[in-house]
Amino acid sequence: MVKNYTTSVAQCIGFLLFLVSTHSFAPRQPMMLKAQPPVQQQRTTALAVTDLDVIGLVAGQENYGLAIVCLGEALWSFAQAPSLSHAKVLVPAVVATGLLVGASGPMITSGDASTVATGLWLATGVSVGLGVSYVVRLLAPFSPSPKEIAALGLLVAVAGFFSFSQNLVVDGFVTLPSLPTISLPSF
Repeated sequence: MVKNYTTSVAQCIGFLLFLVSTHSFAPRQPMMLKAQPPVQQQRTTALAVTDLDVIGLVAGQENYGLAIVCLGEALWSFAQAPSLSHAKVLVPAVVATGLLVGASGPMITSGDASTVATGLWLATGVSVGLGVSYVVRLLAPFSPSPKEIAALGLLVAVAGFFSFSQNLVVDGFVTLPSLPTISLPSF
């Protein structure tokens, strides 16, 4: 109820701002006496015009952000109980950060469509690997550091997976199968 009210208020404010801005700043045009033919506009879909620079910028930020967060989580977990046996929490994070920064990041920000797609696939795989390592840490019977941080790491890895896989689908690098349309009877 509150969300709907907030959305309605935001839509009303947006509409009022639209009316004020178009009325105040729109050029004054004389009224047309003759009917003019409608102007044909070509519409393009989002997939028809793929701006690889924007995709590279956004996905690159997500990629490097995931690398920083997973390495920060591992360092924080290790700092909670520093020991040689607990250093194993650093291994998946260091490997993932190396792959994200050294391989996937430059591929995503390259601007070449096939390289961007490969980088997104690599980042998606790394996020799955990170998720598996966090699940293993959560299922371990004993952990020197609190398991809450591993749970938050798992959430970040899941978010990374959905983000990278969504970029693959939305940007047209992966085409999902679709069912053929069936003809329905008309009455």
